[in-house]
Amino acid sequence: MDLLHHLRVFQQVADCGGFTRAAALLGLAPSSVSAAIRQLEAHLGVQLFLRSTRRVRLSGDGELLRTRCEALLAEADGIGQMFRAGERPAGLLRVEVPARMARRLVAPALPGFLAEYPDVRLDLGGSDRLSDLVGDGIDCVLRVGPVRDVDLVARPLGRLRQITCAAPALLARCSGGLDLDSVAELPAVHFCHAPTGRPEPWAFRTARGTVERPMRGRIAVANAETYIACALAGLGAIQVPRYDVADLLADGRLVEVLPAHPPPSLPATVLFPARQRASRLLRVFTDWLQALIAPHAEP
Repeated sequence: MDLLHHLRVFQQVADCGGFTRAAALLGLAPSSVSAAIRQLEAHLGVQLFLRSTRRVRLSGDGELLRTRCEALLAEADGIGQMFRAGERPAGLLRVEVPARMARRLVAPALPGFLAEYPDVRLDLGGSDRLSDLVGDGIDCVLRVGPVRDVDLVARPLGRLRQITCAAPALLARCSGGLDLDSVAELPAVHFCHAPTGRPEPWAFRTARGTVERPMRGRIAVANAETYIACALAGLGAIQVPRYDVADLLADGRLVEVLPAHPPPSLPATVLFPARQRASRLLRVFTDWLQALIAPHAEP
């Protein structure tokens, strides 16, 4: 029996919580996955999964195996990579990137990456949702903003410069100039990942440090495209990465607000499961992402 193969099958079923999804991600027939699990259970002399007509969940012994399995598979992959160091990266990488960043930054640069690595294939998802990497079979995800995934490996790529901006028509309705004391009078579009999320105060940099201002606004969105569209419609000011609205600033459709007090920069981070740590393909791709982001990040 190929123990490593069977352990990989076990790990995928445990991650996905079911045989059908695991089989699809492994490129195997569901019957082959079921057979591999039965063979592994017979080899170990324990029941690894509790099965019912509606769900599959790990048994106590399955939980014990899972705690050891991930580290073992990562080590095995590392050994394989060590002796293939001279080979060009190859294979499929499943990646999740925020939708607007995928459209404006990543996708336009991908032809160069794929030309340099002709044996690499990418499954590129563009979404603002907080992905379940393990359950969805995703190899890595790029996130902008604070990271809360404590069970994943995080690789910082840099901190994106931000800007506060609004449509000229909205600013024309504001009497007098804006400063840190009056900016809270400016209507704002709030960005919330959850539709019912409570809007947070906006932050501005000053010579004495960062200050916060509670911003009022009647519109809250959970999508970057909609966020910028609302600003263009004059519904409120927004705070976004500068690169994302550079063309809109250049043609005057948006105007920077309080340029002397920009918002704090946003961290850009790649997250991936620990077992992907040894992947040369992942390392090459994240190096490329870091170089792609560098011109738009703080020194």
